[in-house]
Amino acid sequence: MTGTAGDADAPRIRLLVVDDHPVVRDGLIGMFAREPDVEVVGEAAEGAQAVQLAARLRPDVILMDLRMPGMDGVTAIRELARGGAGARVLVLTTYDTDSHVLPAIEAGATGYLLKDAARDDLLRAVRAAARGEAVLAPSVAATLMNRVRTPETGPLSQRELEVLQLVAAGATNRVVAAQLFVTEATVKTHLLNIYAKLGVNDRAAAVAEAFGRGLLTATRRA
Repeated sequence: MTGTAGDADAPRIRLLVVDDHPVVRDGLIGMFAREPDVEVVGEAAEGAQAVQLAARLRPDVILMDLRMPGMDGVTAIRELARGGAGARVLVLTTYDTDSHVLPAIEAGATGYLLKDAARDDLLRAVRAAARGEAVLAPSVAATLMNRVRTPETGPLSQRELEVLQLVAAGATNRVVAAQLFVTEATVKTHLLNIYAKLGVNDRAAAVAEAFGRGLLTATRRA
């Protein structure tokens, strides 16, 4: 799964390509077909088909568009996570705004690239995603950094409460990530937002503050 180009003995990376434009799919499939360490095992034109194929084909990496007819990319990522799919999802889209980036990362995407990415960058990203590494386009990384610097205020989201409940039970970031089917980087981002919303600086203080505000109870903590 994690072999690099030129390593003939390593298992090939099994790739599923998901995009509603046939020309885009054909171009991506043709590009990866030339790579000895990548095997394109399937293609899908929308999210529901991608979820079905992922269950049957067991790809290592799913290259996922976001805006598609039927089930969109973010919904598909959530469904893949809910179903326990082991594939890493690498978003490939033309959109890099908060309203696209943040839901995709929160849903469980391992990486987020734009369709103007260079060929070599895309190849490196797929190989990195297969190793479980987070890969972000520069503009997407900037979007996430700005969100961390100026986090939203207000009540905790449902996902932030889920993270905090697991932290309160003593879970590490790695365990939280595994339980919620997201990356550790996503968990860290949630924690930073939780700290900002609760006005605290660390996990212990966040848990104490959440109990003090009634956001967590002894029953929910167990």
